[in-house]
Amino acid sequence: MSVNEGRVLLTGASGYVGGRLLRVLREAGRPIRCLARHPEFLRARVGPDVEVVGGDVTDAASLARALEGAHSAYYLVHAMGAERGFEELDRLGAANFGAAARACGVERIVYLGGLGDPREPLSPHLRSRHEVGEVLRASGVQVVELRASVVIGSGSLSFEMIRALTERLPVMITPRWVAAKAQPIAISDLLQYLAQALEVEVEGSPVFEVGGADVVSYGDLMREYARQRGLRRLMIPVPVLTPYLSSLWLGLVTPLYARVGRKLVESLRHDTVVQDPSAAKVFTVRPKGVRDCVAEALHHEERELAQTRWSDALSSAGLERTWAGVRFGNRLMYVCSTSTPAPPDRAFRPIQRIGGATGWYYATWLWHLRGFFDLLVGGVGARRGRRHPTELLVGDTVDWWRVVDLEPDRRLRLEAEMRLPGRAWLEFDVEPTDSGSTIRQIAVFDPVGLAGLAYWYLVYPLHALVFPGMLRAIARAAQEETEEGSSPLI
Repeated sequence: MSVNEGRVLLTGASGYVGGRLLRVLREAGRPIRCLARHPEFLRARVGPDVEVVGGDVTDAASLARALEGAHSAYYLVHAMGAERGFEELDRLGAANFGAAARACGVERIVYLGGLGDPREPLSPHLRSRHEVGEVLRASGVQVVELRASVVIGSGSLSFEMIRALTERLPVMITPRWVAAKAQPIAISDLLQYLAQALEVEVEGSPVFEVGGADVVSYGDLMREYARQRGLRRLMIPVPVLTPYLSSLWLGLVTPLYARVGRKLVESLRHDTVVQDPSAAKVFTVRPKGVRDCVAEALHHEERELAQTRWSDALSSAGLERTWAGVRFGNRLMYVCSTSTPAPPDRAFRPIQRIGGATGWYYATWLWHLRGFFDLLVGGVGARRGRRHPTELLVGDTVDWWRVVDLEPDRRLRLEAEMRLPGRAWLEFDVEPTDSGSTIRQIAVFDPVGLAGLAYWYLVYPLHALVFPGMLRAIARAAQEETEEGSSPLI
């Protein structure tokens, strides 16, 4: 059987690249099995045609079941977020995976690593990425390794860092790494490379360097982002700014926390440019230039937001809150959740009736007051109401919101059409549990400039009052409907 037939094992399906690659493989009709440390979380996000098994690459005993019957596998995991010893963890994971793949008869492993000239003293992160490829090849299984430069796409770590820096800092004191050269690649192009890597005819275990059409600096990337967003930005380079100080700086104004930020900064100071053009002879991909990469990321960010479950990384046990929201890129998010004995269909009914004559279940007068202020500044206010008191369709208006995503008995996503210094979404998710359902409420805000940030923090006390109260009232309404529905007729 050839490598482009049979079951494919995908690791890293809950990550940025892996999650998008999963959709590409499903659309191609490939039989897929995913390896996940928390399979219960991933199962809720994939279709019934995707098999999900529990396991961890650092636990050799857990890999046999995942790899059994697989004819090819993607290795898209790394331990950069670990507090310490990530190199050893990466080495152990690759050795375990390679040995298990060989024992199970896997024909090909596709591995995504990072660009960097191996003749230079690389950062620990890049050195580890290269070492993982070497360890996988030592297993004896054929390995196709892709070494990529900066990945540009809405939600990618690099793009969100560039977005946050450019949006939030009109004047930037830029460290030396901002001048380092890179060959940014669009996520759509990288996915094509990964998909084709299962099929290309190669001998041995080759390494392919992949990047976009342009060689630019990180400063050039930020300037191109600013140009397309209509922003004017001033960059003032400084000769000395240690990786530690740079990581603290990034942690202050971007979604990176200092531990990951420092490891990333140590890698950013290296040029990541394609030296070996052999990928162009083997693959049919013709990568985009920087201008098209950024334009594509900005154009698709609404679709990516709808497809990405922002709450997946947060605990859903009990009623939880987060102080002033969780930051992802330039977006802020408020999340709370609660449990109810109502089954999902009953739990979703109060959500589907939200707004209009039903109101917002808690402090409705505050919602009306917000609508009144929106009218004063020329917005739509709450006067539009609803098309139907109990039914919703995608595209319907709900007061000053519009329905942009609806999965019956599972999810409702609303986009705000009020006047705001930014964009806002409100989502309700219902998931089944052994004792009933969990209802999760997610408010996402994408601020524009300092006015947007000021707005978020000024209204946060109201969010902390209204959203949890609203969620509790929805849960009570769901429980009451369940109890009424189960009462015997007299």
